[in-house]
Amino acid sequence: MNVQEQQTIRKLLSRIERQTKAKNADNISRTNAYKSFYDRHPEIKWSLLASFVSRNAGWSMTDLKGSLFQLGLRERQQRWFFLAYERANWLIFSDAYPQLLLYHWSKKIGKPLFHHLHVFGVSQFMTEEWARFWHERNTERLMYALIINEQNTIQTPIIQNPSFKKNVFDTIPFYLSDWFHFNTVIFPAADGFLYGISVKRFSKTEERIRLGKQLSQLLFSPELFSSFYHFLHTVPHTGSRFDMEKMIGITKRTSPMLRTCYPELIHSLDGKKTDWFHGKIKKTFFRREELPKQIELTEWYLHKKRQLHALFAVQHWLKK
Repeated sequence: MNVQEQQTIRKLLSRIERQTKAKNADNISRTNAYKSFYDRHPEIKWSLLASFVSRNAGWSMTDLKGSLFQLGLRERQQRWFFLAYERANWLIFSDAYPQLLLYHWSKKIGKPLFHHLHVFGVSQFMTEEWARFWHERNTERLMYALIINEQNTIQTPIIQNPSFKKNVFDTIPFYLSDWFHFNTVIFPAADGFLYGISVKRFSKTEERIRLGKQLSQLLFSPELFSSFYHFLHTVPHTGSRFDMEKMIGITKRTSPMLRTCYPELIHSLDGKKTDWFHGKIKKTFFRREELPKQIELTEWYLHKKRQLHALFAVQHWLKK
């Protein structure tokens, strides 16, 4: 590589870093960036899945400031839960978006640039998977690889982080939400029905990878995809769960819009980013997952919302 080519690459990598930082400002900008990327590169299916899951994260964030959770969570607990959602989503985006942009530029110039992924601290696993995708064009394998990577990326700095364990994952409110399956990823369809899958044993990397693969099966199922995409394409993401609840007849907003209640946070990496990949991956991680029997959750969702209201009302009464 001559001096001019080296300068061009340095400028490109610097540009990718700036774009990633700009789009990683908050949940809304991340959600929209993932969706915009998918619209330009529909072969990168993970990007649309990430946008939908990011919407759900935004809904969970504003729930904390909504009328239901105000009853059940102290202000300190609300702050820690928000930080866990925000930090995890920021970390995933800071790792994944440079990968997407390097793919964009690889396509544009007609040759792979994935050997530069290490500059952004991306795992060796993904460097190998992008190189494989460039030659094989296996869209499903790449989607699974990105799911595997994102969940491993957050395992040590978020799930096993002592502060988050103490203040979020080992708390009674978290156990209750896990027990009652309130931690459910919801995909609204344009016809007014809700579909989704519950997160079980959230702290286990394998379980979150399994969930991600199931959600990908649901999102890209031939009979439902166009209805899901219509929702994503026509309903602007405000961060409020009311964006989708009004479609199922709920008339009262119980969570605010995200930018009315949360300022932009300035994140930084705690020390040098370490590679989670140590040369081996479970073969089962690349296997397809069967969908649960119950994926249409409209009535279930309304019932769980009533349960949550009752649970927090009792908790609030007991505090008094």
